[in-house]
Amino acid sequence: MALEVPYRSIPDMLFQRVAKTPDARALAKPNATDTGPEWLTWRQVGDRCRAIGAGLRELGVGLEDRVAILSNTRLEWILADLGINVAGAAATTVYPTTEPEDTQFIVSDSGSKVLIAENAKQALKISGVETAVTKVVIIEGPADAGATPPQITLAELEELGAAALRANPSLIDDVVSQLSPDNVATLIYTSGTTGRPKGVELLHKGWTWEGVAQEDLGLFSPDDLHYLWLPMSHAFGKTLLCGIVHVGVPTYVDGRVDRLIDLLAVIKPTLMCAPPRIFEKVYNKTVTSGTAGGGLKPKIFAWAVATGKKRVALQQAGKPVPAGLALQYSIAEKLVFSKLQQKLGGNLRVLVSGSAALSRDISEFFAAANLPILEGYGMTEACAANVVNRRGKLKIGTVGQPVGDLEVRIDTDGEVLLRGAPVMRGYHNLPEATAEAFTEDGFLRTGDIGELDADGYLKITDRKKDLVKTSGGKFIAPSAIEGAFKAVCPYTSQAIVIGQNRNFVTMLISLDEDAITAWAQSGPLAGKSYPEIVAAPETEKLVEGFIAELNGKLNRWETIKKFAILPRDLSIEAGEVTPSMKIKRRSVETNFAEQIDKMYAGSLAQL
Repeated sequence: MALEVPYRSIPDMLFQRVAKTPDARALAKPNATDTGPEWLTWRQVGDRCRAIGAGLRELGVGLEDRVAILSNTRLEWILADLGINVAGAAATTVYPTTEPEDTQFIVSDSGSKVLIAENAKQALKISGVETAVTKVVIIEGPADAGATPPQITLAELEELGAAALRANPSLIDDVVSQLSPDNVATLIYTSGTTGRPKGVELLHKGWTWEGVAQEDLGLFSPDDLHYLWLPMSHAFGKTLLCGIVHVGVPTYVDGRVDRLIDLLAVIKPTLMCAPPRIFEKVYNKTVTSGTAGGGLKPKIFAWAVATGKKRVALQQAGKPVPAGLALQYSIAEKLVFSKLQQKLGGNLRVLVSGSAALSRDISEFFAAANLPILEGYGMTEACAANVVNRRGKLKIGTVGQPVGDLEVRIDTDGEVLLRGAPVMRGYHNLPEATAEAFTEDGFLRTGDIGELDADGYLKITDRKKDLVKTSGGKFIAPSAIEGAFKAVCPYTSQAIVIGQNRNFVTMLISLDEDAITAWAQSGPLAGKSYPEIVAAPETEKLVEGFIAELNGKLNRWETIKKFAILPRDLSIEAGEVTPSMKIKRRSVETNFAEQIDKMYAGSLAQL
C-alpha cells in the first residue's frame, strides 16, 4: 500500500507544522551559560526560516539554485538549511572537517551561488578560488569587509529578508507555491571510500516521504525530547530533521561530540540516534570500568551482563522470561544497569544506530542493559532511512524491515537493491555514473551484500567491494570480523582486516586512547604517554589475548594469524576514515604499508 504524503515540499511540511503547533517547543541550542537548552517555538523557527529564505532571494538565489552550508551541527545549520529550501533553492552540504581542496571541488562542482559558513576559518576554505559564489554568509563572528567573495553575517541576511517581506509579504508564499515534489532539495556529496565525491541529488518528495514514514515507525512522538548531535551535512541528520518537522518533536541541537555524554545527563532525552562508534565508546568505558579492580565488583558486573543476556536470548526467541530470571534481572538492573541508564540521562526510550555496521555483541550488551538499540540501514542515495528495526520487534543481527512502502530486493549476486520515493534523481552532472547506479527496472544498486529472512528482516553481510579473497580462494567478510573483535576487546578504536590475495589473514588495530590509558594506570605503564603505551610489550600481550578469544569464534580460514597495533588512531585528516567514520581501506593500507609488509615478511620463499 502506497504511503500517503500530504506535502508538496519541505517548506510546505514546515509551514503546516508551524500552523498546527505554533507555540510548541521546536528546536533548542545551548543557553548562554551552557547549563541547559534555550528553546525556539515552531512559530519562531518558521519566522526565521522565512527571513533567511527571503534574504537569499534578495541575493539572487532562485529555484533549484544551490547554496552551500559549511558548518558544524548547530541550531543555525538547521535554520539555514530550511531557509534555503524556503527560498526554493537546494542545500549543498559540506562536512566541517572537509579539507580546502575538497571543499573547493564541492562548492565549484555544485555551482553554489552562496556559501553559508560557520565562521571566518571555514570561509577561508574557498578564499582566492574561482567559484560561482557571489556572497559568503557568516554564522558566528563578524563579516570581513575586505573579503572576496564579499561577506555578510547571518543576522544581516535575516534583516535583509525581513525588509523584503515587509515590502512584499507574499514573497515566500509565492516561492513555495512553485515548488513541486520533484524539485531538488539537497545535494549531498558522498564522502566515498575511493575517488572524488559524487553529488547526490535528493528531491523534496524523498525527504517528505521520510518524515511521514518515520512517524509510522512509532519512533517519534511530540512528547519525546530528541538530542540531535549528528553531522547535519550527512543524510542521517537530514532525514531525522524531516521526522522532527513532520511529527513536531522537541529537539535539542548541539554538535559538540566531546560534550555528548556529559550533556545527556543534563538534557535527559528520550530519543537519540548515533553511529556505532558512539555506542562502542560507551560500551568500552562501561566494560573497562565494570571489570576493573578486585573484590566483588567485577564478579557482580559479569553476573549482571550474563543475566541480562539470558533474558535477551529468550526475548529474541519469542519465549517468556521465567519469574526467577525476571527477579534476578531486576537485581542486576538495580546494581549495574541503572547506573549506565542514568549516565545516558535516565529517560531514553529509543536508541537508533545507523551509517555503519553495529556489532552483534554490542547490540546484545545494550539490550541486556534495557537500552535496546534499533539498528537501521540506508544509503545517502536514498535519503538515509531505508530499513530499520521497530520498538518491541528488535531482531539483533539484522537492520530491520523496510521503511514505508520502499521496495527492497536481493539481486542474483546477493546485492541489496532499493526502489521508491526516497531514491535519488541521480549524481550531479554524472549521467554515466547515474546509469550504472540503477538496474534496468529502476532499482538502486547499494553495493551492499545482504539477505532477507522469512519475516522480511534484512541482514547486511558486507560491502560488495570489501569482500576479501585470500590466495587460497576463500572469501572473507572483513566487517563481521572487525565488529566481533571490537566486541571482545573493549580497548579497540578501529580494527582493519587485511587478507586480499594473501595466504593468511592479519589485522591492524588502533586503540582507544581513553580506555587504554586508564588500563595502563594500574601497572608498570602508569604515567606513560599514549604512543609509549601502544608500543609496549605489555599492551601487545593484552591484545594478543583478545585476538585468541576472537579466533575461537571464527572459521579456520578467517582466523587472525598476526596483528599490528598502530601508533595512532585513524583520522579524517589523514584520509583514513570518512566524516561518517567509514574506513577507507585503500588509504589505510597505503598509510600503514610498513606495518602490513612486516606482518607478511617471510610468508613466501625469497629467490
